Amino acid sequence: MTATTITRETMFEPLLVADPSFRQRWTEFIAEWKDEPPLPIYLALSSLAGHLLKRLKIQDSEGFDGIFAVVERWHTEGDAYVREAATIGLLESFLNQPGDSVANPTDVEAWFGPETKRWWDKLNRFWNGDAEALRED
Repeated sequence: MTATTITRETMFEPLLVADPSFRQRWTEFIAEWKDEPPLPIYLALSSLAGHLLKRLKIQDSEGFDGIFAVVERWHTEGDAYVREAATIGLLESFLNQPGDSVANPTDVEAWFGPETKRWWDKLNRFWNGDAEALRED
């Protein structure tokens, strides 16, 4: 692991810079789970997915380029936990959000970098029955 590798402890720092509108949810999440380390990052990523899809529903995509640049970094600069969490915790959560209250999950694809798109496609293949799709190449 290099000094620039993103870890579960540091992964939300650049996200909160890119999306200050998520900071209140993050602060509440930290307060709720502070007595149960390690933090259940997957729950925070599910909350982030819902937050972003709700923003898209009301056509508020300001800062999405920066947000998804962070997601791309999670996939390319993250340790094994962060890379997996970016796919299973965030990308899969886009697909699991409740119907009418949010935008269509595929609407976020417009902001994906190449590695995020690759894992999105792998995730969709997995959901369509390819049990091997999520393996690291």
